[in-house]
Amino acid sequence: MARKDKQDDAAPKKGRIAQIKQTYRMARRSDRWIGWITLGIILIVLGVATGLGFLIGPLWMWPFLGFPMALLAGAIIFGRRAERAAYGQIEDQPGAAMAALGTLRRGWDTTPVIATNKHQDVVHRAVGKAGIVLVAEGNSAQRVANLLEQSRRQHARISPETPIHEIVVGRGEGELPLPKLSKHVMKLPRKLRGAEITELRSRLRALKTQPIPMPKGPLPKGMKLPQGGMAPPQQRR
Repeated sequence: MARKDKQDDAAPKKGRIAQIKQTYRMARRSDRWIGWITLGIILIVLGVATGLGFLIGPLWMWPFLGFPMALLAGAIIFGRRAERAAYGQIEDQPGAAMAALGTLRRGWDTTPVIATNKHQDVVHRAVGKAGIVLVAEGNSAQRVANLLEQSRRQHARISPETPIHEIVVGRGEGELPLPKLSKHVMKLPRKLRGAEITELRSRLRALKTQPIPMPKGPLPKGMKLPQGGMAPPQQRR
């Protein structure tokens, strides 16, 4: 029985290590210095801690305290650079905005491709305490703006009192860069309460929309997108 418990504890650790390795391999394709920079940060923090041990003392205590701080600093730098590399690899590809919305924290429901056109411009939707967030991406600013406006009017008819936020993902004027999308959505003012969000979800389910296929276009390995078009909203609790 004890052996089984040890095996169960070891499984998540192996999973985390495998995930870190996969993330490193993915990030290194566009950021070849990520490993050396992470290691350098760890060594610098350890060096500072050791120096404090010589200056202040006791010598044994500061490296002991500095080791977890060094690992934390390395993990933060590694995570930020890996995130930047991931966004850089999927930016300008179909479905990139939905991949970014997939990183939202709990409390958000995301629905991919609620509207599209023959040019594969698309609008995705996120629903949370901030209200309705419509996120558009495409190759033509004018086409994307028209598609986004159609979606806004449709949702305003369903729930006229609910705040509707419109975001166009891109690098042009008035557009939001993909790496900033998730943080921007999380910072939107919270206007709705739990019961209001539940009612809003019910109204949106009544929205009659035909299933829409995801635009074609491969994403780099390791980046996952929701499959299908009008899939049920993905809830993060």
